[in-house]
Amino acid sequence: MTSDSHNSLHRTPVLDVQDLRTYFHTRSGLVKAVDGVSFSVARGETLGIVGESGSGKSITALSIMRLLPQPAGRIAGGRVILAGEDLLTKSEAEMRSIRGSRVSMILQDPMTSLDPLFTIGDQVAEPIRAHGRASGKGILDRAIEMLRLVKIPSPEARMNSYPHEISGGMRQRIVSAMAIACEPQLLIADEPTTSLDVTIQAQLISLLKELQERLGLAMIIITHDFSVVSRICHRVAVMYAGRIVESTDVQTLFRNPQHPYTVALLKSLPQLGADIQRLQTIGGQPPDLRNLPNGCSFAPRCTHATERCHQQYPAEVMVAEGHVVSCHMLETSSAIK
Repeated sequence: MTSDSHNSLHRTPVLDVQDLRTYFHTRSGLVKAVDGVSFSVARGETLGIVGESGSGKSITALSIMRLLPQPAGRIAGGRVILAGEDLLTKSEAEMRSIRGSRVSMILQDPMTSLDPLFTIGDQVAEPIRAHGRASGKGILDRAIEMLRLVKIPSPEARMNSYPHEISGGMRQRIVSAMAIACEPQLLIADEPTTSLDVTIQAQLISLLKELQERLGLAMIIITHDFSVVSRICHRVAVMYAGRIVESTDVQTLFRNPQHPYTVALLKSLPQLGADIQRLQTIGGQPPDLRNLPNGCSFAPRCTHATERCHQQYPAEVMVAEGHVVSCHMLETSSAIK
């Protein structure tokens, strides 16, 4: 994806998340799972959200969908604006009409989205029926059309199958068909390739790219896999301890990462032909979200950290157009390697 095509994509956002804060009240304290996250996604654009487990990636997605675990989880602040409307002001009844029609989500494990007691046809038809996108025989026809769109072989026959009768890769395609059945403006995919082998991963990524081009979807891909990011995303937001520490276009992220955490993540990736024993690791552990340090959350693990890093969280620094990093070192130097 060239920078020119990226710039042409990024104009009017379909989704604009502003200072989102999602907290969990637990017996052992307040967990700030998402703590001041902002980003936007335009029509036809894919934003990748990456980071280690527990960084807040999935909670960000569930916050957008208003599907937080209850009663512990709550959105403490911010705005989630979908095509001009703030989803955080919507009633639960209004959100039920929005989920599946205007914004859809593909979960990591398709079996959590599929009911083993109902046929594939019943389940693909359900969102079409629920959101009134067709009626009568038109519902069945649209369901078959969706299966054909996600490249399910013999879709008419497959309508009568049950989830346990098909492969994992095909189940993920079925879930994708359900997600796009009402042609949403925004599609969120949470670790969509994790449970699939490499060949099926590549097929699913190609499918998502094709669906995006055909339907003009805005997409968010949540992943820890940088190979997925490189193949499908236009821009990337790197999360650490509930915050975005770096955001830029994909090419810049791989060519010129600036935040020490991003640099460390990329250096820990295996390279073709490299000695597996020489892979770099990130020392230490992610912080306890119930007891975050006063300064930069990454400072205890950062080889560049100064006293200031431990005392004060860094402001965002724009190192280039569209490239924003939260790091004290960038206030005085141009690069971290």
